[in-house]
Amino acid sequence: MNIILNGEKRNIKALTVADVLVEIGLETARVATALNGEFLPAPQRSTASLTEGDTLEILSAMQGG
Repeated sequence: MNIILNGEKRNIKALTVADVLVEIGLETARVATALNGEFLPAPQRSTASLTEGDTLEILSAMQGG
């Protein structure tokens, strides 16, 4: 299915947000997620189903000043 992942159109096999993290190699990373503009807490990622055209943002904290 096609979704928008961090601003880029992407074809994925994943059906949930948790599955996307596995598919792109971030399953153990400490990240924040937003699905269609709404913050998605980590415990809800495995039940958050994706549909064609969804927008998913995956953000990680950056060090610096």
